[in-house]
Amino acid sequence: MERLVADFGRALMLLSRIPWPARLEFQSGLIARSVWCWPLVGILLAGMAVLPAQAVLGLTGNTGLAAVFALMALVGLTGALHEDGLADCADGFGGGVTRERKLAIMRDSRIGSYGVVALVIAFAARFFVLQQAIESGVFMMLLLVVALFSRLSMPVIMLFLSPAREDGLGRGAGRPAVVPFLVAALLCILLTLLLAGPVMMLASVLAMVLACFVVGLLARWQIGGHSGDVLGCCQIVTEIFVAIALLSVLHGGLA
Repeated sequence: MERLVADFGRALMLLSRIPWPARLEFQSGLIARSVWCWPLVGILLAGMAVLPAQAVLGLTGNTGLAAVFALMALVGLTGALHEDGLADCADGFGGGVTRERKLAIMRDSRIGSYGVVALVIAFAARFFVLQQAIESGVFMMLLLVVALFSRLSMPVIMLFLSPAREDGLGRGAGRPAVVPFLVAALLCILLTLLLAGPVMMLASVLAMVLACFVVGLLARWQIGGHSGDVLGCCQIVTEIFVAIALLSVLHGGLA
């Protein structure tokens, strides 16, 4: 039990700004071992983001404002970790010519025009899907399911791609073993079945696979593997893809 609690604390500290009371080690392999509970961290963060959004919705009745507060909460809870990865990937992939130059740009803390454009598009997409979810009465379900599968997407990338650098988060995290990954996948499937049903679950799985394929293929082509930035980028892309898939199912009356 102590090991499981430590895994969760490690995952929480890695994927959010929420502090953990005990001191934890982050040696190679321990991060990869904790991937089984990454979806649980995702659903915890999403559940916390629902609260201010619902409060604003109750006070104002404005769905757009509620969507903004949900996004603000998510960004605050994660410290814009995933958004930073998306912006760095956009700058590196778009601005570099050689693999080495792309990796150097991704490590630069400054943001360029590609990164700004990527963030604007991503926030716009997330805002509109959340607003539609609120108007359709599926806001909480969508936010929780999206949080589950977007956190599962990162271990998928870690499992199937090698690190692009000899140092950094991608190398230090290690490659997940099959059992922790399968536990994470099973948690996503079971919780989505409870929250949304089998059709939504299948749509979410397919959307996540597509997002991982697109980001993974692009990362392998551009830098020869994954990095911490690629993982963050994949989380954002998966979040958007899964949300679109869920809304498409609802729009088509298939749920």
